[in-house]
Amino acid sequence: MPPIRGSFVKTFILVCPLSPEHRDLDSYTKKKFPNCTVSIDTKPLKYLDPSFVSQISNMELKARLIVEGFITGLHKSPYHGFSVEFAEHRPYNPGDELRHVDWKVYAKTDRHYVKQYEEETNLRHYVVLDTSASMRYKHSAAISKLEYGAWLASALHYMMARQRDATGLIGFDETIHTLRPPKSTQGYVRELLATLERISADVDIPKKTSAASVLDEVAERIGRRSLVVIITDLFENIAEHDQLLNAMRHLRYRGHEVLVFHILETETERKFRFPDVPMQFVDMETGEEMTLQPSQLRENYTETVQAFSTRFREKCRERNIDFIELDTSEPYSTALLAYLNKRRRLS
Repeated sequence: MPPIRGSFVKTFILVCPLSPEHRDLDSYTKKKFPNCTVSIDTKPLKYLDPSFVSQISNMELKARLIVEGFITGLHKSPYHGFSVEFAEHRPYNPGDELRHVDWKVYAKTDRHYVKQYEEETNLRHYVVLDTSASMRYKHSAAISKLEYGAWLASALHYMMARQRDATGLIGFDETIHTLRPPKSTQGYVRELLATLERISADVDIPKKTSAASVLDEVAERIGRRSLVVIITDLFENIAEHDQLLNAMRHLRYRGHEVLVFHILETETERKFRFPDVPMQFVDMETGEEMTLQPSQLRENYTETVQAFSTRFREKCRERNIDFIELDTSEPYSTALLAYLNKRRRLS
């Protein structure tokens, strides 16, 4: 950034993490931003909006802004006493990592403080992401279900790491294609985010879903008790839904906690709001085609979807599995709050 000349004061918003080689915070601030006032974005909740997040190209920055926006929202809500990741502040000392500096406190006090973290809980997480062809559906939405799920996964990894929990990633379609065991270092989280960025951008041959067999395999392969967060659209063959529920019960039997995020594009996949003209529908996983008039099927379709959701939610409740329905336009705060509530019960 070139020096700003003249007597005016320039205000800018700092949203990116500082480079780790800058160890002297005061001199860095003065040299890098002469005649500038550091300000914090006053509308952080926009970072929870999927359509806004879609404009950000870097996966790590997506994750960081989603989590920061969510935490700021918590502090302004009835959940303000809900401790998210740190216990208290202390004055900045030369040599402290700049990523722990609380810029909101700096903006208010003109003093540098760092967040002093609570002890590590040793809670292990696996984020299990469905990457099958049906997850690439978006219709008129800003982003696909896979993009929404991948960005949610990145935010969860980022938040888990800030809580000093170990976090890992499993990606699947017909089989498990990605398995990254849980670790708690920031460098490892960056690797996970890079993997998610690759997965969400992959335009390889469309794959079907075999969630039931995959989750059975996950239950066998995860040894130590973990929190398993499943992100999927549940577009499995209807006849296999009981097998899918049994696979989740298998995870519970092995001692794991389970949280399911069910992602759909609400307008078309839940409400079947397509134009009332003859349309051709193509199954994204099998290629099967069907021509029909949406209005003739809408009532029966929505009743069937509602009955499925109700039954699946009840069966999950019987197994002490958290089941959260999400829409691809829904703010990420819904999912992150559900995760925090689950984690708090396990602490």
